[in-house]
Amino acid sequence: MSSSFANKAAIITGAGNGIGFEIAHQLVQRGANVVINDIDERLAESSANRLSSIGPGKCAAFAGDAGDIAAIDALVAETMHRFGRVDLVVANASNTLFGSFFEFSVSDFQQVIDLNLKGPFFLAQRAATQMRKQGEGGRILLMSSTIGLRAYPFLAAYSMTKAALQMMAKSLVLDLSRHGITINALAPGATVTERTLLEDPQYEDKWKEIIPDNRIALPHDIAKASLFLLSEDAAHITGQTLVVDGGWTAVGPFPQAENLKHWL
Repeated sequence: MSSSFANKAAIITGAGNGIGFEIAHQLVQRGANVVINDIDERLAESSANRLSSIGPGKCAAFAGDAGDIAAIDALVAETMHRFGRVDLVVANASNTLFGSFFEFSVSDFQQVIDLNLKGPFFLAQRAATQMRKQGEGGRILLMSSTIGLRAYPFLAAYSMTKAALQMMAKSLVLDLSRHGITINALAPGATVTERTLLEDPQYEDKWKEIIPDNRIALPHDIAKASLFLLSEDAAHITGQTLVVDGGWTAVGPFPQAENLKHWL
């Protein structure tokens, strides 16, 4: 990757651990100043402290709900206070809330929509407004998912939001391109993180057997693709969705596919 991130200021939501943390890690190593957001204040602080020690970029923590408009406004304001500008945004925070379609509640639906869709939309809006004032362009990355490309049991609400992010990236090309701001989506496939292992301790074993390149993704795989889309090397790429899944959406089956017979 030829581009430098030195002195760029980045916002990453849901970055206390997992993919968001690894994106922050790689940006800080390349000289960017990063504000990592997480709803868990202790996790945000400890992660920011870890990253600040590796340099050369700086890292600060901001605790708050990335689906709450007041928190989004405060996050952008804190980034301006800390680093004086906003150049890069990764809307990474999301809620994977499983549930049967026939039993899914209004409150659960609203919870998924707020964090997975409303939050990224208004973070992009607030950040792009600041980028426009700066007059030097910028990069916005929306974290979608392969579950926004293929139906998956018990994840109807989640998959809807992830598909919507891909359309958001396309739609906002009309508003952002004239200001030198690119916006893209990234769709990770199965990835080993603290959250996926908490949801299913056998997660890695189940998925690696059905991914065509015979391994499950690690956070650094997703982070490397993210940095490309955030870099100057991707200056002519906007409105696109990059799938990083080892080929699963092309030909891969579901894990334990025999359990899906009553859907198909």
